[in-house]
Amino acid sequence: MSVAQRWHDFWRGQIGEWIITRGLRVVMLLIAAVLAARFVNWVAQRVTKQLDLGFAESDALVRSEATKHRQAVASVISWVSIVLIGIVVIMQIAEVLQFSVGGLVAPATVVGAALGFGAQQLVKDLLAGFFLIVERQYGFGDLVKLTIQGSTTDATGTVENVTLRVTKLRSSDGELFTVPNGQIVKSINLSKDWARAVVDIPVSTNADLNRVNEVLHQECERARDDAVLGELLLDSPTVMGVESIEVDTVTLRLVARTLPGKQFEAGRQLRVLVIRALARAGIVTAADATIGLVEDPAVPAAEAAEAAKAKDPV
Repeated sequence: MSVAQRWHDFWRGQIGEWIITRGLRVVMLLIAAVLAARFVNWVAQRVTKQLDLGFAESDALVRSEATKHRQAVASVISWVSIVLIGIVVIMQIAEVLQFSVGGLVAPATVVGAALGFGAQQLVKDLLAGFFLIVERQYGFGDLVKLTIQGSTTDATGTVENVTLRVTKLRSSDGELFTVPNGQIVKSINLSKDWARAVVDIPVSTNADLNRVNEVLHQECERARDDAVLGELLLDSPTVMGVESIEVDTVTLRLVARTLPGKQFEAGRQLRVLVIRALARAGIVTAADATIGLVEDPAVPAAEAAEAAKAKDPV
């Protein structure tokens, strides 16, 4: 028998006929599923890139709340779409193979009950993630603090990814936290709509508080004129007054509304301005009293302190 005849008989046999009638359909379904999943991922990446591009080209320093929410929704939709594609393809393949699912009803019930007890946490994570996204508690780029069930410390960082099951945070140290949504007891969004920078200024009880308040008010009025700080503030900072009194220290508080997530950077810039302004006015903060009094490196700190006390007796 020739090779051509054997080849012809193979395709006319049961195996060849099965490959032509069913095998090719299964392969086509698998290829279609892979292509559909890749298409969904491509669309999600395009949406993410467009949102990031719009964010980079805009004048705002932070993403808008709508952009954060859209990016989170795009990620969830892509994940759910891939899962649905997989389920549909599996059902189509079972139909092509004429695989009867009727006989699996009883075993599936037992397995489903067993998985139900074991998958309680998974269902809890998915439901928590659904309400987290629907309620817009936080989104991509938000700075959040999460209280985790069973943990003694909070997870704080910038949201890098949100799915129905987990939230991924990048801490200031570069660590990536992956937190199941069902274990989040409380979420604190530190970059929702706007933020507040709080700056405490400790000064000596010997300082003239009226003069200190005058200097601080002048700096608050000029804060928005600063090239760096002005871009972070939503309005001029406010001097709240005396926050606390200790034995040798009086602490004054200054607050400012900032762009979301920029309160720490704005706070650092405000501290620089305040320290410089107080130094120009001859007022030294309690934390740097010894260092701040030394203007000449050749003069010891103790002598400088004694000279300052002689000039300003208690």
